[in-house]
Formats: sequence, C-alpha cells, structure tokens
Amino acid sequence: MNEIMQKNLQYKKYVIDSNLEYFKPHSTKIEKTFAEDVSYSLNRDSKFISPKYFYDKKGSELFEQICSLPEYYPTRTEIEILKKIKPELEGYLDVSFRLVELGSGSSVKTRLILDVFDKIQDRIEYFPIDISEILTESSELLQKDYADLHITGIVDTYEGGLEFIEKYDDKKNLIIFLGSSYGNFTPSEGKIFLKKINSIMKKDDLFLIGLDLVKNKDILEKAYDDSQGTTAKFNLNVLSRINDELDADFDLENFKHVAKYNEKDQRIEMYLKSLVNQSIIISKANISLKMAQDELIHTEHSHKYTLSQIESMMNQTDFEIKEIWMDEKENYSLSLVSKK
Repeated sequence: MNEIMQKNLQYKKYVIDSNLEYFKPHSTKIEKTFAEDVSYSLNRDSKFISPKYFYDKKGSELFEQICSLPEYYPTRTEIEILKKIKPELEGYLDVSFRLVELGSGSSVKTRLILDVFDKIQDRIEYFPIDISEILTESSELLQKDYADLHITGIVDTYEGGLEFIEKYDDKKNLIIFLGSSYGNFTPSEGKIFLKKINSIMKKDDLFLIGLDLVKNKDILEKAYDDSQGTTAKFNLNVLSRINDELDADFDLENFKHVAKYNEKDQRIEMYLKSLVNQSIIISKANISLKMAQDELIHTEHSHKYTLSQIESMMNQTDFEIKEIWMDEKENYSLSLVSKK
C-alpha cells in the first residue's frame, strides 16, 4: 500500500519489526465515531449500544474468559470442527493465498488455520482485522510459534479493514469470520455485510464463516448468562468504556445484565437494565441522559440459524457454498463459500 493511499484511508502505520506491522486510524477519527454512535443510539426511546464497542482491551480479555466457560459451547465446538476439517481445508488452498481474519481475539482458533497454511507455504501472510488493540499482543504471541509468519494488522472496524484489504493488492485471500459474531447483525444488516465481503472478494478468494445453529432455549440462555457472572461483567464493561473514553458518569451498580432467548426471532438478546431512576452525562457525546427504573439498553443480539436459512442467506448474497461442516450434535456450523 503506497503512502498516498494510506493517507486517503486515514491510517497511521506502525512498524514493530520486519515481520510485524499494523495500521490504525488516527485517534481523532476513532473517538469522533464512538461519540457519534453513542449519541445516536442512546438518544432514542429504544436505547442501544453497538456490540462492536464491547471490545476494548478489558472487554476482549473478559470475552476470552467467556470462551473458556463450561456453559459457553460455541468456542470449544468451533475448535472441534476446525481440528476435524484441517485436511479438507488444505485441499482448497495453495501457496498463493494469504489469511485475512475478521476479529483476531487471542488467536486460539487462528492457529488451527495457520497450521494448514504452514504445511503448504514457506512464508505465511496474515492480516488480522480487530477493533481492539489486543490484536498487536496476540500477533506478537503468534510470531513466536510461526517463524515464517508475516503479520499486517489493521486496528479498525470490520468494514474499515475490508476496505483496506480491497485496496491493498491482488493476492488471493482466505477471509475467516469465526466465533458466530455474524449473529450480532440483524438479518438486513447481515445481508449488507455479506454483500460487502462479496464485493471486495476476488474471483478466487474464499470465505469461511462460523454460524451458530438453532437449539434448546436452556442451553442458549445459560451460555449468555453464566453462573460465574463473567458475561455480566463483559456486558457492563461497555459502560466503563464510555466512562473512560467519552467522559461519562455511568454508575455500574445501577445496572444489571439481562439475557433471554427470543424464539420467534431465533436470537439471544442482551440488555443492561436500569435498576433506579437516574441521570447520566456523556460529555464527549454532548448528551444528558435520563433513564427510568427497569428501562433497558439493548447491547447485543446473537441470531441462530437453520441449515436451510444458511443456504438461502448465502444464495441471496451471491455466494456459492463449497462446504458446510458441523459438529456431531449439530450445534454449530462452519461454511466455506466463494463468489458465484
């Protein structure tokens, strides 16, 4: 990427060493976007906060703890599937592919994919896209285990990172979106996002996506409201982030984590429930907020899918399905698709 293009996209480049660099939007752009989003979403009768703001450093660390909880089946089930499909996945790749990941987390599952690349490539290129700067820490850890790994990180939203990738070069990409994060989108938002991915893909690119499947309500609600209260801390942390970054005065003791499964819409819904009548000031978003007792702030929904819905969704967004892999209990799926 040349310097003019880098400037036009409003990124600053940080070089750690010859095999690790990352790009990050200028901080004023990040802060302004966060403030604008919060101002819009909390100035409504039905208040909400986008789940993409869960993932500051503390939020990312809490989510990694969630992934290890006995109630939280998606992570261990996805790992189980990834281990099983490694030989099949290798058959779809060659030396000309790079790995692009939407959301890097601690890169536990990333290693399973990198193992496949390591078998067929002498030099691996990995482009993680993550809104959290934990990306840089996880990237440094990966380099210790993969000597021939070259990492170009993008600390940005998925949409911003995808635009970066589109303009970067002509190399083939395996884009991966694991962890069932796609379920956070509404159906209409999800289709727009899939079309966005399709639009930046070249004809030989591949896309691997994790999608959670419809199952028993009790299993779902326990997964999103665990007995140790880790998910509650994760949900409440978004208010701490607003306090820290936007100069707000949320009192976390005045809110409670709520998670319930909406069977009609096939989705888990997470909220922060106001326990008292209260007023909050968010200085950098320029708003003063009044909340009534029992009023809710919606923070996340996580949609669950049937196989027929997955097939229809991919067809409507111009993808051709190569494979759909599932675990033995059919709790979770991984779909490998290409452009039609």
